[in-house]
Amino acid sequence: MFRRAPRTFSARRRPASSGSSSSEEEPGAEPAPGRAPAPAPAPAPPQDPGTAAVEGPARSRAGVLSFGSEEEREGDEDLFKIKKPSFNEVTFRIQKKKSLLPAQREAEESKTEICDLESGTGNSEDTDEEKKEEESYSSQSEDNNSADSENESTPPGRRKDLSPVNIPSAACIESARRKRHLARTQADYLPLDVSNGRQVSRRRESSEESEDESDMKNLNFAPKMRTLRERMTEHMVSVSDESSEDEAQMKWEEQQIKKAVKLSQEIYSDASLCKSQPAKPKFDTSVSLPPVSLEIVKKRLTERITSLQDVHCAHQREYEKYMQDIESSKMTVKELEKNSDAALNYKFYRGMKTYVENLINCLNEKLKYINELELAAHALLQQRAMAVLKRRQDELKIESAYIQHLTTGKDKPTNGRLEGDEKMEILKTCEHRRTCRRQVREQSQKADHHEGMSSDDELTPTEVTEFQESKDNILEDSRKIFEDVHTDFCDIRKILLKFQEWKEKFPDSYCDAFVSFCLPKLLNPLIRVQLINWNPLEQSSTDLAEMPWFRAVEEFSNAKNSSESKRDDDPDQEVLPRVIEKTVLPKIAAFVQNVWDPLSTSQTENLVQLCRYIFEKQVPSKSEGRKAKEDLIKEVVLRMKKSIEEDVFIPLYPKSTVEDKSSPGSKFQERRFWSAVKLLSNVLLWNGIVQEDVVRDLGLSKLLNRYLLLNLLNTPPGPDNIEKCTKVVVCLPERWFEDLGNGSTLPELLNFCQHLLQCARVLHKNNHSDETKEVILLLVKVKALHIVEDFIEEYKLEYLKSIIGK
Repeated sequence: MFRRAPRTFSARRRPASSGSSSSEEEPGAEPAPGRAPAPAPAPAPPQDPGTAAVEGPARSRAGVLSFGSEEEREGDEDLFKIKKPSFNEVTFRIQKKKSLLPAQREAEESKTEICDLESGTGNSEDTDEEKKEEESYSSQSEDNNSADSENESTPPGRRKDLSPVNIPSAACIESARRKRHLARTQADYLPLDVSNGRQVSRRRESSEESEDESDMKNLNFAPKMRTLRERMTEHMVSVSDESSEDEAQMKWEEQQIKKAVKLSQEIYSDASLCKSQPAKPKFDTSVSLPPVSLEIVKKRLTERITSLQDVHCAHQREYEKYMQDIESSKMTVKELEKNSDAALNYKFYRGMKTYVENLINCLNEKLKYINELELAAHALLQQRAMAVLKRRQDELKIESAYIQHLTTGKDKPTNGRLEGDEKMEILKTCEHRRTCRRQVREQSQKADHHEGMSSDDELTPTEVTEFQESKDNILEDSRKIFEDVHTDFCDIRKILLKFQEWKEKFPDSYCDAFVSFCLPKLLNPLIRVQLINWNPLEQSSTDLAEMPWFRAVEEFSNAKNSSESKRDDDPDQEVLPRVIEKTVLPKIAAFVQNVWDPLSTSQTENLVQLCRYIFEKQVPSKSEGRKAKEDLIKEVVLRMKKSIEEDVFIPLYPKSTVEDKSSPGSKFQERRFWSAVKLLSNVLLWNGIVQEDVVRDLGLSKLLNRYLLLNLLNTPPGPDNIEKCTKVVVCLPERWFEDLGNGSTLPELLNFCQHLLQCARVLHKNNHSDETKEVILLLVKVKALHIVEDFIEEYKLEYLKSIIGK
């Protein structure tokens, strides 16, 4: 690992016949670079033959010296043994100049130089010791070197060069020294830094100079005389134990390691010193600096502050962005943690899918029975309504013909006695029903009721019994539809609870599945079963809001979603309006078309009340809810038009017949007039539901001006005429006259107002001031103020001006 620095020995060659071993290495020869030199034999002081150790013939060749000839040595057993000292071991390198290439020789020389530098930085005391050892060794080698040791340690070429005949001259030594210096200057390593390299180079030059000087000094060709102390020391070392060689070797290695560590620390300290003290730039005094003012300093500081503020703002924005990313990541982690249980989620979705499939299959299986029962119940109601309507029309025709016969004075119809008897029986039955209704009104004290304002929809006891039996059979069959079905598939509340559970656990998937749009269609068959017994035209029918299905759907729609969802709006709030739109409104439209009687005030009031409740609170204002509403209103308008065309009939008779209040013709005309007024009142009830222009056209243009006004014109002015006009004005909605201006009334009421004006003039001429005032009040109610003002100015009725301001 470590090599001792090569040393130069000067020795005096002995002649070949001196008895020295041929293998002994020539003193003063240079070791070859690149090889570890073998330890040189140490000189031994002269000893007594008796005190020398006796060695066998195996070791006499390598390390035993003798003073006699070979023949004498053969017989003599006492031999001198010289042991190699441990403190002055020297290794030589055999120089292979012929075998190595020039580049290899330069590399070996450079490595040798590095080792020389390392060893050169060691203790100076070792150098002095080594010099003494070299001198002592050179003096001993002259007497004790044998030819055998020279042959073993020196190769043949080297022995040839170092023979006594070929002693190098001074020129050869100088040439070798120059070559060695050139090889050292061309070292194959680079210094760590410039300063260290300079120091190393300086050390190398100094070591070369010292080595050259030592070479010059050590070129001694004669051994020096040794002192007694040196000889005694060599003797003491020679007799020491061989184990001291190992100890000495270890001590020498420790010394070399300490030298190498010390050198490396010096190099590292030099390099760190150079790095820690960088070269300061020199200030050039010849360069002129620009002038510096306070404004320039302020400007630069301001720019610096602005740039720092911009950087701070950018960092702040990045910080806010990172915080938002952190919050979103936390929310995502929470959502993923909630949705981590994939097995349970799959189990729930699988069970929900199976449940919905079974529910749909069940409803599809029962749907045909539901349709049959619903059609049967609707047909039963339609049959009764058509029977009442047909009977009323037949009675109207028979009575009209009978009154016409009595008025004209002709004989009875000649269609046969049997047919005449049947018609008289019908008239008697009709009169009997009127008598019964009159008695009921008298008991209830309805003073404002007139003949003809009743619906006349009473059924005979037989018809009532048959109707009730058929209805009970239908209801019994409806209760058996889901008799074999589990309540989870026929109870609306339990079905909605299933979907409510889905909504609470997985609100996003619930909304993505558009369940709120599918529930109305899914619940339609179950709701229709409960609506089989529902009749919106009857007062005794169960209120829509009190039905079980309505309460269940309403609770489901109004239930707040406690789970967190990405959607702000709750689509289930529209479930109840959609159920009404898809199920209830079509059923109401069917009742209007086939069952509703516009002449029945009770049916009309119930229907109007239901429609107002649905349209104002339940039906959505969106486009999907308008179609069902428009379809229902369209059916209402068509039914009222049909009733005006078919049910209104007011005959005109001579004044003599009309003035006789007890005559059948007068009574029949009065009944027909009040029936038309009743229809007018029922039509005007739809104001606010049906469009206003449609209601005004039906009530005023087609009914009032076409039928009622003719009867009023033929009625003489008086209390009866005023009562009829008052009833007509009461039927008119007050909202129609709120936004009227300039003292003018509705265009449809101009003819009616002219009739009232004519009645007022006649009454004023006849000095009926109270009746005249009542007529003026009717004109004020319909906002015919111009007509009232003209009438007051015409007849100088100043006391009536106070009525206008009311």
